[in-house]
Parts: sequence; C-alpha cells; structure tokens
Amino acid sequence: MMAMIRKIFEGEKGKTPASPEERERKKHIAAGVLLLEAAHIDDECTEAEMEHVVATLKEKFDLTADCVAELIELAHRHREEAIDLWQYTNHINRHFERNEKLAVMEDVWRIILVDGQLEKHEDHFAHKLAALLRLSHKEMIDAKLRARG
Repeated sequence: MMAMIRKIFEGEKGKTPASPEERERKKHIAAGVLLLEAAHIDDECTEAEMEHVVATLKEKFDLTADCVAELIELAHRHREEAIDLWQYTNHINRHFERNEKLAVMEDVWRIILVDGQLEKHEDHFAHKLAALLRLSHKEMIDAKLRARG
C-alpha cells in the first residue's frame, strides 16, 4: 500500500507523464492524507471526525469507498512510520489553485472542530499546515470562521 502511494507521488523514472485522471487522483490523495492527519492529530479520532473525513473524501473528491479505505489505512501507517507531510503539502502547492488550497484548509478546520473542542495540538497543526500550504494567517482564520459557520 505505502509503496503504491509513494509510486503515485514519486513516479517511475522513464515513465510517460501522468494522465489528467492520474494527476487529479494524486491531488485527492494528497488532500485526503491531510484530512486524515487532522482527524488523528490529537491522538483521539472520534467517530464523528472519521465520519466527516469519509464523507468529505467521498463527496468533495469523488473517491470510491475502496480508495477511502486505502487512504485511512495509509494515514495509520503514515503516523506509525512518522513520515512528515511535506511531500503532500508540496504536491498541493505545485498542483492546487489557491481556492483549492483554501478549501482543503476549511475542510481541515471542519474536521478539527466537529467535536466542538479546539485543543492545542489541533490549533498548532492548523497553523503549521497553513504555513506549509503558503496560506496567510488571515486566510487560515477566514477558513476557520467558514468552517464554524
């Protein structure tokens, strides 16, 4: 599984450029990993948070149930292996439009806030993610306010 995801992101030497569908799938995977990380950042992923992650992945990114299950498995391995998020945020920075990055940030806030609590770990993660996505503090706060609304 991890090898498949890594291969998707790193590509294979000498391989022809990715199709538009493959490029779009990479975008969805990158965003999905960030959403899953948001749900697990406080080491207490509630059922409501996971339901929101699954619904977001299915609806916004048009992913199948199988792909969602693979992403959830990836997130658990990702956390166990302590791999950082740079490869995913870097991919997003290279391939997402600004409005798409803002939508991801808003979705992250929705997941963080779904339980009605904002813990220090979650707030720190959101700030760190905004910096990695090259979003301003104002953009991050605006995304948070939209997520609350």
